Amino acid sequence: MAQTAQLRHLGVVENEAQRIFALQRAAYLRHPYPSLDERRANLDTIERILVDNTEAIADAINADFGHRAAEESKLLELFNCVDGIRSARKKLAKWMKPQHRHVGVLFATGKNRLIPQPKGVIGLVSPWNYPLFLTISPLTSVLAAGNRCMIKMASNSSNLCRLLAEKFRQQFPEDMVAILPGIRPNEFTTLPFDHIIFTGSADAGRNVMRAAAENLTPVTLELGGKSPTIICDDYDVETAAGRILYAKFVNAGQTCLAPDYLFLPEGKTDTFVKAAERILAERYPDTNDRSYTSVIDEKSYRRLRNTLDDAVKKGARAISLVPGATFNDALRKFPPHLVLDPTDDMTIMREEIFGPLLPVKTYRSLDEVLAYINNRDRPLGLYLFTDDKAVEEKILYGTSSGGVTINNCMFHIAQHDLPFGGIGASGMGHYHGVEGFTEFSKMRPVHTNPKLSGIQFFYPPYTKLHTRLFDLLLRFKR
Repeated sequence: MAQTAQLRHLGVVENEAQRIFALQRAAYLRHPYPSLDERRANLDTIERILVDNTEAIADAINADFGHRAAEESKLLELFNCVDGIRSARKKLAKWMKPQHRHVGVLFATGKNRLIPQPKGVIGLVSPWNYPLFLTISPLTSVLAAGNRCMIKMASNSSNLCRLLAEKFRQQFPEDMVAILPGIRPNEFTTLPFDHIIFTGSADAGRNVMRAAAENLTPVTLELGGKSPTIICDDYDVETAAGRILYAKFVNAGQTCLAPDYLFLPEGKTDTFVKAAERILAERYPDTNDRSYTSVIDEKSYRRLRNTLDDAVKKGARAISLVPGATFNDALRKFPPHLVLDPTDDMTIMREEIFGPLLPVKTYRSLDEVLAYINNRDRPLGLYLFTDDKAVEEKILYGTSSGGVTINNCMFHIAQHDLPFGGIGASGMGHYHGVEGFTEFSKMRPVHTNPKLSGIQFFYPPYTKLHTRLFDLLLRFKR
C-alpha cells in the first residue's frame, strides 16, 4: 500500500529520473527476491565491464581530474573494485541463508529466523575524488543484497559518468541498474527510494537527509572530517613518515580518509621533517609530472591556496617538501606541504583539508592527544603508529572513529570483510562485507508458532494458577 502511494506521489513522470524509478519499482514488485544465481550474474557483469574497459576508465578519470596517473586509478580504484566484487560473490550464498535465532521460554516449541530480503530500489550518490571505487563498491553491496539501483555521479566526473552509463546500458536493463548523467541533485534525492547511500561532504549529507526525510527513506552517509594520526614514542618516525606521506599525498590529498593532521612526540619534529623531505623528493621529484595528481578544479585549488595563506599569516611555518616545486596554476598542481605549529583558529585546523597539506602538532602525553581528539567531531578514520599493545588499547578504547588503521593509514577501507562507515559527523551506516549486505537488506524476522503452544495456558480469565505461573516465570533462570 505504501509503495503504491509512493508511486502515486510521483504524479506525472516529468523527468528521466522519475521514469527510471517507476520502471525499477515495477520490476522490483514483479520480482522482489532475485536468486543467488541472478545476483552472482549481476556481480559478474560489473566485473566484466571493469576488466574489459580498464584503460578507457583510467583515461576518463584522468580527463576529469586534468591529470591523474593511470597507475593510481588502477591500483586504488579498479583493483579494489574487482577484488571487492570477487569477495562478495564468494560469500554471497552464506549471507543469503536465513539466520536461526533463539526462542523465548514461553515459546520453546516454536522457531525463529531472520530472512534477508531486498529493500527494493536504492539511490546511490557518489563523489568525484574516487569516482569509480565509491560508485562500484557500494553498488556491489546493493546488488549482492538483491536490490535495483539508480546512480548519480558527481558533475566533476562527467567523462567517467558518460563512459560507465554507456557500458552499463549495454549490459544491464535500466530497470536493474541505471547511471544518470547530468541529473540534478533535487531530481534524484527527492525520489521515494527504499534506501539512499551518499558519499560526500557533511553539508551535502545534511541536504540528502532532509530530502530523504520527506519520504521516510533510510540513509547511509559516508562523509569525512578531520582524521587524526598519532606517532607514539615507541615507533620509528622514519618508517611512519613513509606510510603517512603516501596516504596523505596520493591523489594530491583528495581523499576523505587521508590523514588530516599529525601528532608527533615533542622533540621529533626535525626528524619527521627531514624524513618527509627525503621521501617526497624521491616519490615526486617533479610535481608537474605524471605521478602527481592535479587538484580537481579551480575552486578547490583556490580554496587550498587560501587555506595555506591563512595558516602562514596566523603564524604557522609552511615547508614545501619537493625542492624547487612551484604552484602550477594552469595544471592545478599544488606542491605537498607540511604546516608546523598550527593553531585552532586557522582554517587548516577547523575544516577538512582535502588536499596536499599536512598540519603537524606535537604532544607531551597521550592524554592530551586523546582529549584533543575527543573534544572534536568524531572522524571517519583514526591512525596510530605503535607496537605497544597497552598504548594501542588506550587509544582504541579511549577514542571513537569510523574506522582505524594501525601502523599505516586508510587501508581498513580496502579490507572487504570489514564494514566501512562513519560515526557522528563523519557519517552513519556501513557497506562492504556482510554488514553492507545487511545494510541494504530488510532482515525480516519470522516466528513460527506450533500447534502445541504453551502460551495458551496464559489466556484469561486469570486465576490463582496464573499468579503462581507468573511468579514462577519471574524466578526461572536459564
